[in-house]
Amino acid sequence: MISETPPFRILYQDENLIAIDKPAGFLVHPVNSPEEQKWIVMKRLRDQIGQRVFPSHRLDRPTSGVLLFALDSKTASLTQQAFARREVQKTYLSVIEGNPPDRWTCEQPIVENEDRAPLEAITFFKLLLHRQNPEFPETLKLSLVEARPETGRFHQIRRHLASDGFPIVGDYRYAGIERSDELGKILGTGTRMLLQSRTLQLRHPHTGEPLQIEAPIDPDFLRCFPDLLDQ
Repeated sequence: MISETPPFRILYQDENLIAIDKPAGFLVHPVNSPEEQKWIVMKRLRDQIGQRVFPSHRLDRPTSGVLLFALDSKTASLTQQAFARREVQKTYLSVIEGNPPDRWTCEQPIVENEDRAPLEAITFFKLLLHRQNPEFPETLKLSLVEARPETGRFHQIRRHLASDGFPIVGDYRYAGIERSDELGKILGTGTRMLLQSRTLQLRHPHTGEPLQIEAPIDPDFLRCFPDLLDQ
């Protein structure tokens, strides 16, 4: 039952900001569907800390990791402006199929609305590790990739990796349902997508102090790459 799930892990908190380690499967914002309300981060975090929270950015429902909120509307406005001005550095980890180059950049524009022109989108990628877990089939080519999005478009990392031929493991939308289910059974990761918001780097909106907020490595990533614990 969702009521029995533990409270969110708090990664950072002061009088203005709070950052949590968002589990995969949770929505950031409220939705209209009553049965989905129990999966809303804003509601559950509000109840957990006893005060309102204001989202500074968003993560897709299947994505885990660092998620930042403001604790008042003024701070929310300041942090949202910092994201819009590209002053926040974001680092993601993703498990993909294939053997990508050591480093590459994808600049494929992204269409967020069919009635509008494509938008500029830039993501920098770096290969971190190739397939490690000896329990997996030899023919399975997995890689761990770091992604640094310069822009923040809809599904940007997911779409850029898929367009480059390296779909994220478990990404039903861009990797396909059949292959996602197949890999979930092989890896023991079920139906989830292996994309994690690993770090956020920004200046505190009131003090100017540099902040680096980091989430612990997702356990499902360790299932695929055990040596991550040593890094």
